[in-house]
Amino acid sequence: AMHTLPTVVIATGNPHKVEEIRAIFSAVGTPSRLLGLNEAGGGPFPEPEESGRTFAANATIKAIAYARATGHLCLADDSGLEIDALDGRPGVISSHYCTDGRETGMNREERDHTNNQRVLRELAGVPAERRAARFVCIMVLAGPQGLIAETRGTFEGRIGVPGEVPRGRNGFGYDPLFLVAPQFTATGAELSPAEKNRLSHRAQACRLMAPHLAAIHTDL
Repeated sequence: AMHTLPTVVIATGNPHKVEEIRAIFSAVGTPSRLLGLNEAGGGPFPEPEESGRTFAANATIKAIAYARATGHLCLADDSGLEIDALDGRPGVISSHYCTDGRETGMNREERDHTNNQRVLRELAGVPAERRAARFVCIMVLAGPQGLIAETRGTFEGRIGVPGEVPRGRNGFGYDPLFLVAPQFTATGAELSPAEKNRLSHRAQACRLMAPHLAAIHTDL
């Protein structure tokens, strides 16, 4: 018998992210009906307070809140940049680092630019070999009843020195500063979408999540 694929809502209003996550799962061959929050119907949904101290806590808060709000299974991720020389900062406040984690109504481009400037300023004088960094992505699948699965992906590299970075037009966030390991020649923003979807922290977390999504289809 044909069974319909369960709808899984991706807990983001960011169309870049929805597209990226769809592309990654379709490359892995996971059959799902993946909808962005804006496509889920019944919205707009109140944004939960991401008060967690870790990526996992925030991803779980988002996944459960949106699963309850939409009545669908929900996939949420929380991700950010950890820089060793800055004791793991910006970490959970990566997207609002320039304002110490506060939402101040800056648009995404201004925020990215100011975040990037702060990181370069704080790393001033730190030599290349001590500029190791990674993007971390924790992805959580939840239903209205709670957590179903959690996966973690990382993407290793280092923050370039001013003059060699920022470079590249493809990425967003810290991608133009991030030199991809092991060659450290291209920034994250110079990778093609296909390369990024093979290498990135989010791609890795999605690939690890794929069997959990597949398991749901067989259960229903």
